[in-house]
Amino acid sequence: MLRVWVTSLLPPIVRLPNRAPARPYLLYSCLKQAERKRAGTGSKVLQIPGEPIRRHFKKSILTVLDCSVQPVTVTEIRQYLRSRNISFHDGYSCLHVPSPFTPERDTSLFIDKTTGRFLCKATLLEGSWEDFQDSMELLDQEGCSYLSPDLLASYLVDSDSDCAEDHVDAIEVCRVWDKAVWFSDLMDEDSHIIKSMFNITRISNSTLKKYGVKCFLPSQSLVFPWYNTRDSRMNGLKLVSAECRNGTVHYFETTYPRLARYYNLFGLCVTGKKETEVVITSRELDSLAVYQATGVTTLSLPRGISCLPPVLLPYLEQFKRITLWLGNDLRSWEASKLFARKLNVKRCSLIRPGDKQPTPLQAFNEGMNLNKILKASLPASHKSIISFRQIREEVFGQLENADQIAGLKWTRFPELNKILKGHRKGELTVFTGPTGSGKTTFISEYALDLCMQGINTLWGSFELNNVRLAKVMLTQFALLRLEEQLDKFDEWADKFEDLPLYFMTFHGEQNIKSVIDTMQHAVYMYDISHVIIDNLQFMMGQEHLSSDRFAVQDFMVGAFRKFATDNNCHVTVVIHPRKEDDDKELQTSSIFGSAKASQEADNVLILQDKKIVSGPGKRHLQVAKNRFDGDVGIFSLEFNKSSLTFSTAKSKQKVKKINKDAETTDPKLTNDQPKQKK
Repeated sequence: MLRVWVTSLLPPIVRLPNRAPARPYLLYSCLKQAERKRAGTGSKVLQIPGEPIRRHFKKSILTVLDCSVQPVTVTEIRQYLRSRNISFHDGYSCLHVPSPFTPERDTSLFIDKTTGRFLCKATLLEGSWEDFQDSMELLDQEGCSYLSPDLLASYLVDSDSDCAEDHVDAIEVCRVWDKAVWFSDLMDEDSHIIKSMFNITRISNSTLKKYGVKCFLPSQSLVFPWYNTRDSRMNGLKLVSAECRNGTVHYFETTYPRLARYYNLFGLCVTGKKETEVVITSRELDSLAVYQATGVTTLSLPRGISCLPPVLLPYLEQFKRITLWLGNDLRSWEASKLFARKLNVKRCSLIRPGDKQPTPLQAFNEGMNLNKILKASLPASHKSIISFRQIREEVFGQLENADQIAGLKWTRFPELNKILKGHRKGELTVFTGPTGSGKTTFISEYALDLCMQGINTLWGSFELNNVRLAKVMLTQFALLRLEEQLDKFDEWADKFEDLPLYFMTFHGEQNIKSVIDTMQHAVYMYDISHVIIDNLQFMMGQEHLSSDRFAVQDFMVGAFRKFATDNNCHVTVVIHPRKEDDDKELQTSSIFGSAKASQEADNVLILQDKKIVSGPGKRHLQVAKNRFDGDVGIFSLEFNKSSLTFSTAKSKQKVKKINKDAETTDPKLTNDQPKQKK
């Protein structure tokens, strides 16, 4: 939910009721509300005693990208500021302008160059570009030099439910924090045991106290505080617990508030205002290690390598040099390059993963020279032409980490891993199958599997509305029929809501530019790495049912291909097949349209569905194209109607793999010979 006091808790964009056009805003309909205020009909502001005033938008269970919100360019922002004689400074990710919410004119308000969203660090007020324009209009109407908190209070609304939720979180935060103890207050033996659990025996108690790290003894967890940057109040906590299973230590995180609303740049509370260099890590413990070893200002991201929320960018504007050291695997390396684009590559340097440069904490524990590693960081920006010498180590890294290069593995479809090897960023997958075969149901579970493993996912469902799609995915997530167990709905819905899952509000025929713009916005805001388009023909609608419909489809496929490559984001496009005889299996050539879809695609998946008279069809998933290593093949699927999930058929049939370079082909995978009965 939007907060005027918490560090820019930017929620998904939601549609506000009774507005035309609908758009998010900070001081929505300020002029009309001022009239209601004078008439004595203004809404009452709910406030917890001792807490700053808050405002709230209606909570939406689904995270939806509102496609009615028009994008704004930095050129338009600059033109507006000049038209109102507002001075501004061009920063790395934001424009800096005098804040209209404080009397001190030297206080900066930060406007994101990509989205137009703003943040005033002095008051922690934030909102959209339209909100900023509304604020300027209100400033003119009121005839005052700045918008004071008393004036703003009349325009801020809240809800009892959200206040209650925040109040519960605040109580839990206070309970845990008050019960937690400083490491310096523990017995030496107890302190050593707990530090050993987290491999931080070399981290001094003074460093832990400087960063505000405590120990919660009931669960032997580390407690990392989230301080309000304005007045150093406690905004929330993260608890990290350790558990040993089969000789391996597993770490678990719990946050207050819940992870979707947790935006803590750990270490920001001890950062000086004049600091110009910073190291950014993906874990709090890594930050402690870097600071302990080098004394360099170090921050850690709230959700690791999964995303860098744009709301945090204003807090990084003061730094002229940023070093990203996010981990020791290829996913961390990819995240580093993605985040550097947000932060402005000209000021960013990256630590390449490898044996000589492991995670910061591991390097510190092994006695490595962290200062030397930081100095050896690579600039994120590069010229258009490079030599092999410059990429030699990266090529070696790909050869050394072949399993990671293959991509993230599916947990529900191990047979798919054997053929496709994994889900990789920057690729285009085309998925097809007969009408009524369960394409949407399968692809939703296919994407849900990855999303549950931390792949930030954006759904563009042009045929099925978001509520029905979410119902299917929630059922697949819970693996049970919730309509028969409604008492468990809230439990599973809360867990489902924490997934990095987002939905477009498009439905039916859409302009490809609007869709691509929304996808681009989602990549910037939520670090989306997987987009599903279901399906291409429904998105095209009836308008293109003419002689040029193939050309239009080719253009759309090309646009998705370019988007996947430019943004290092995997795009899965569902396309209906041509009408084929019922006794024939679908092939790559069966995809509707010209051959461009199959040519542009890195992967082609076909859901084969053989209808029989005596019962339901026999389904198979066929990998008809695999550009990664050429392996193709097919395996059987069984459908569980109660959980709406697919699984491998329980038979002795094994996955049939085919190498494209082989001279012979399994006849069961071709249409040249009839399929033999078992």
